[in-house]
Amino acid sequence: MVLHPKAQVRVAGQDVTFCCKASGTPVPRKYYWYHNGMLLERKAQQPGSRLALRGLSLEQAGTYHCKASSEAGTIRSAPAQLTVLAQGQQSCRSEPEPSLVELPSECPQDATGSRYYNVGRCPPSPCAGGPANASGCGEATGQCCGVRRMELREIPCAGSLLPIKVVAECGCGPCAQPRVLVQGRVTAADTGEPLRFGHIFLGGRKVGFTGYKGSFTIEVPPDTQRLVARFVDRQQRLVDALKVLPFDRRGGSVYQEVKMLRKKEPVDLDGSHGNAIPLGEARGREPIGELVLPAGAFLRPSGEVFNGTVKASVTFLDPRDMGTASAASSDLSFANAEGEIVPLRTYGMFSVDFREGESGAALQTGPVQVRMDTRQVWMPEHLEKMKLWSLNPDTGLWEEEGVLRPAGGSRRRREERTFLVGNLEIRERRLFNLDVPEDRRCFVKVRAYSNEKFNPYEQLEGVVISLVNLEPQPGYPTNPRAWGRFDSVVTGPNGACLPAFCDSQRPDAYSAYVTATLGGEELEAVASSPKLNPGAIGVSQPYLGKLGYRRSDHDDPALKKTAFQINVAKPDPNNVDENNGPIYSYRSLQECEAAPASANHLRFYRVEVDKYEYNVVPFKESDLTSWTGDYLSWWPNPQEFRACFIKVQIEGPQEYMVRSRNAGGTHPRTRGQLYGLRDTRSVRDMQLQSTSGACVEFKCSGMLFDQSLLDRTLVTVVPQGSCRRTATNALLRDYLSRHPPLADNNHTGAFAMLAPADPLGHNYGIYTVTDQNPRLAKEIAIGRCFDGTSDGFSREMKADAGTAVTFTCQERPPGRESFFQRLLTAPAEA
Repeated sequence: MVLHPKAQVRVAGQDVTFCCKASGTPVPRKYYWYHNGMLLERKAQQPGSRLALRGLSLEQAGTYHCKASSEAGTIRSAPAQLTVLAQGQQSCRSEPEPSLVELPSECPQDATGSRYYNVGRCPPSPCAGGPANASGCGEATGQCCGVRRMELREIPCAGSLLPIKVVAECGCGPCAQPRVLVQGRVTAADTGEPLRFGHIFLGGRKVGFTGYKGSFTIEVPPDTQRLVARFVDRQQRLVDALKVLPFDRRGGSVYQEVKMLRKKEPVDLDGSHGNAIPLGEARGREPIGELVLPAGAFLRPSGEVFNGTVKASVTFLDPRDMGTASAASSDLSFANAEGEIVPLRTYGMFSVDFREGESGAALQTGPVQVRMDTRQVWMPEHLEKMKLWSLNPDTGLWEEEGVLRPAGGSRRRREERTFLVGNLEIRERRLFNLDVPEDRRCFVKVRAYSNEKFNPYEQLEGVVISLVNLEPQPGYPTNPRAWGRFDSVVTGPNGACLPAFCDSQRPDAYSAYVTATLGGEELEAVASSPKLNPGAIGVSQPYLGKLGYRRSDHDDPALKKTAFQINVAKPDPNNVDENNGPIYSYRSLQECEAAPASANHLRFYRVEVDKYEYNVVPFKESDLTSWTGDYLSWWPNPQEFRACFIKVQIEGPQEYMVRSRNAGGTHPRTRGQLYGLRDTRSVRDMQLQSTSGACVEFKCSGMLFDQSLLDRTLVTVVPQGSCRRTATNALLRDYLSRHPPLADNNHTGAFAMLAPADPLGHNYGIYTVTDQNPRLAKEIAIGRCFDGTSDGFSREMKADAGTAVTFTCQERPPGRESFFQRLLTAPAEA
């Protein structure tokens, strides 16, 4: 399916048209349209792939999808929501929705004891289209609800007024079209060696190369539903990796680590004799099966039989090895007879590479056999459903090659073994799979939070949640542990719903191993020991006990805390305790996606050192649609985010909070006006006594949102203690003196500068990174700042490397205020 129908909003009486388009061989000619899952009558459809609805009524609201078919099969589109408004009903309410931001710690609490302030937000929902955009087929961006007007308010805080802009009115305007990116790194699964300058393909089209360190950036084409990318090692040491990469449709970039399997060393075979290659015999295990090649099986592309020496490399990915899940290709899905993309459960994948011994030319094969040991099929019902599949490199979907059927005992002293046997011919496709379709499916609700408070309005969007199905759990009758499938989903404003295999009869028949990453940073799961806390985990008892929740460090505190494992116990519809999440039946996806934050769900959270951010113009970095064009916006461009940090060294007996105050410096519209505040606690350098370092964000100098004039931000850095400035980086001081005007630096308790307009680097103690994702830009800059280099990355503070300014702090006498406190209580005097 190359064109999916789009969501639309109309007023009753208007017209609407939906479009879809499928490609294939032969070209699909038959299209069928469905409303809320029900096939529409032919008279309601136009010939071909368009659905035109005239004079809409309220009853015609709902979901629409199309299905295309040909002799080759059937494929189904993603559903599109049609919203039909009554006459006079608004699609975008002028009153903003509540949205809370945390005020600085020196601001007084309100009557309820809260330090949060409602700044409002406009939900980026589509507005009703008019007659001009009734086609719905590749039309322009359309209209969306957004900010129409903002108001500046001032909040009394510690003897001064803190400016803050709030949404005063919402209205319809052009929809934002942010760039959608996937970024990441490609490495070998066994050694971590980067894939240097590897080819990247989308479908059959080459779109670029990986970098020297294996890094890559892919811009997601518009209207993409499944992003299928293939990574190819030019030196052919690694098996091609075909990945279905998750992405955030609302814009920005998602970070993904891609692992590639190393090719097995080739063995010499005599093409004129029969040969058998075992599948999955590593680490002393019995093989899953074998690939049987009769005499004369090898063919040149012309069809000529090749009987010479063959270099044969067959690389088997064994799901009995838990570490192989990240290196598996595609997402283990296929299109069923109804065109719906549904999951498979794997018993192993194998990649083949046959070449002529002398010339190295690629070889194909005629009919060969795949034999699978039935003792390796742990669920008896799977014996009747086992099939052989090959991977379509363009769609990322597995396609059936044949059925595996029972055969007699094997040869060579293995008469006690029985096999399932299937046949295939190895032509252009080189990646195969032993799988069964699995219809016992559920969804798992997971949310990610910015901290351990788990406030619903502090959820993180753009987090990649990954779920690996383990089945069955040790203890389930005679079944060893193995993984069977994996999925990744990106969190939105209401979390994420991940597909998983489940069982209603045995809670521990299937289990799931779940992780979460944001820009390459692993988030932490909620603890399960020494005792379960249902309130923190997010699931009430007794269902929590049935799920058997365990964090990865449950039995060994030395292990990471970044994953949890649960039994995927399908909810009992007759048990009220199990009908509020976090597990939902497969037909309840809509219920899972719309579940309120108060419903049961599983949680991850971000672990940060003490850190606080305040923007005068509120912006949620995980939701790029929340950006507002304003002269006081911290980020002036929603398409590109430039993160700037200054490294501060502190010599003192403890760790200290360091604040950067960022105001307009040279721009006539913002001079002296606050952009925002950043507070960061210094981190102890384990190699230096009584020394810590802080990487403090500041607003980069540059063009403001109108892109007409540059502003050099006035940045003031103040440690929150009894501190005095004792050293300034000589190169930075020289740069500032050569690029006037100079900021007033007459107080030794602070450091002020008009921020450099150039990206200076570690020699100056300034770290600058530009990226399409603000969080990723900041993570990279912080890693370099900790390391004290312009291209490194570290999570251990090296306080004396690449520093801009040094302060010496001491414990102040009782009753005496620090300079920072005097700034808050008596700013004019200070």
